[in-house]
Amino acid sequence: YFPVNPLVAAIQPEDGPVRVLVVDDEPLFVEMVEALLTRDSRIEVVGSATNGREAVALALSLMPDVILMDISMPVMDGVEAVRVIRKRDPDTFILMLTGSSFSVDIDRSRQAGASGFLTKDRIGSHLVESILELMGS
Repeated sequence: YFPVNPLVAAIQPEDGPVRVLVVDDEPLFVEMVEALLTRDSRIEVVGSATNGREAVALALSLMPDVILMDISMPVMDGVEAVRVIRKRDPDTFILMLTGSSFSVDIDRSRQAGASGFLTKDRIGSHLVESILELMGS
């Protein structure tokens, strides 16, 4: 987990809500994340994908500000999807979401170009703040 600035709660995006793409192969998890995010008017969920290949296609067509990316998925994993997206759009912020806190996953994510890393057990209390902090950096 990359630390979150406590002043983030005051951030109001200047150009409207932060556009977020959610990528995870578990439909219930995606629904939970979308429910958390839609409660905050500073964030707009613009789409969701179930694997890395879909994530790449949607990232290029929807042009989200932030992508929430699971690491472990079928077809193309999240780390490879980050590499591909970064090559095509280096300005998109990508926050890795995972059930793992293994340093190898964190290292692989950073090397691929991820902007941050958040374990799934901390999503309820840190997700919105993490997204807004990325946009403020």
